[in-house]
Amino acid sequence: MKNILLSGGLLLFIGLVSCDPDPVNPTPKDVSLTHIAYNPTSYTPPQPVDFPQLDVPADNRFTEEGIELGRRLFYDPILSADSTQSCSSCHKQSLAFTDGLAVSPGIDGIAGTRSSMALVNLGYNINGFFWDGRALTLEEQASDPIENPIELHDTWENVEDKLRRHSDYPTRFRQAFGIEKTSEITEELATKALAQFMRTLISYESKYDKALGFLPPPRPILTESEQRGKDKFFTENNQVGDAECVHCHGGRLFTDNLFRNNGLDSVDNVNNFADLGFGGVTGFNLDKGRFRVPTLRNIELTAPYMHDGRFATLEEVLDHYNEHLQNSPTLDPLLGARIDTGFQLTQQDKDDIIAFLKTLTDTTFTNNPAFSNPFQ
Repeated sequence: MKNILLSGGLLLFIGLVSCDPDPVNPTPKDVSLTHIAYNPTSYTPPQPVDFPQLDVPADNRFTEEGIELGRRLFYDPILSADSTQSCSSCHKQSLAFTDGLAVSPGIDGIAGTRSSMALVNLGYNINGFFWDGRALTLEEQASDPIENPIELHDTWENVEDKLRRHSDYPTRFRQAFGIEKTSEITEELATKALAQFMRTLISYESKYDKALGFLPPPRPILTESEQRGKDKFFTENNQVGDAECVHCHGGRLFTDNLFRNNGLDSVDNVNNFADLGFGGVTGFNLDKGRFRVPTLRNIELTAPYMHDGRFATLEEVLDHYNEHLQNSPTLDPLLGARIDTGFQLTQQDKDDIIAFLKTLTDTTFTNNPAFSNPFQ
């Protein structure tokens, strides 16, 4: 066995394909890479019918090499201090890139305070990332978890060093960004690659999309319950029994990507919110208790719900809006109008809305090999 492991060819192969915690070598940091060809291939993402244009920075255009580098970094625990967790630890493809937990523990076993958000159609969001909007760009969003003390808990200086000494990543950074030596592997380029990959996570092939003719045939037909739920979902008449979900979850994205207070907690002073949300970032009282409106695409897969994962099921979510709205100074006016009456949905209404929401599940997205773990 020792003889096999000492084989230079096999050792190189393991280094190239493995996601082991420390596939690095002690070679000097500043190694020339100019002997490796740099000829990146541009990538054009799909443009789903009636979707807005992707928000792609001019200095981080898609390339196949950049996307693949980002995909590998996303799934590689090398980004964490002890090489035990990766971005994918909290963002699993089968769960629409959530993790199924109310709050997620980091490498030190410390639980966070917010639920892991779905990484779906992020490239269409121009209003800030995370529940509180603290990252203005997807590149900034990609940077944050690495140094967060209750997430991956590393430093970018250390991550850069590991990537520079890795047996495979210097080649991939050269192919993606044209760097000339390993010392040019930086946080900026790593987060650009991660952002490229995450912008490709586009979900648009659900039963709903097919039924409405947004995709080529065959065209499924919504069941009677699904159709009733759809009608309830999209009503805007402000009448008793109307769900009016469309106000915050409308359009093809099923989110307005704004920050709203949806009546989770009753407080008489905005500083009494257990989590200030968007207001903790902006400092404005009007923003306290407000959180980013999540997409409802793949919502069947992303339980538990709300920023703190307090609701285990979609039934609980609808019960909240129907019967348990809480008043506070920053409550969204659309919900404030229903604070005394709720939405007065019947059990049949709620069952139908949930049936419709399940038509937003996109199994093509959750099984797309282009989004999967490259190390498996």
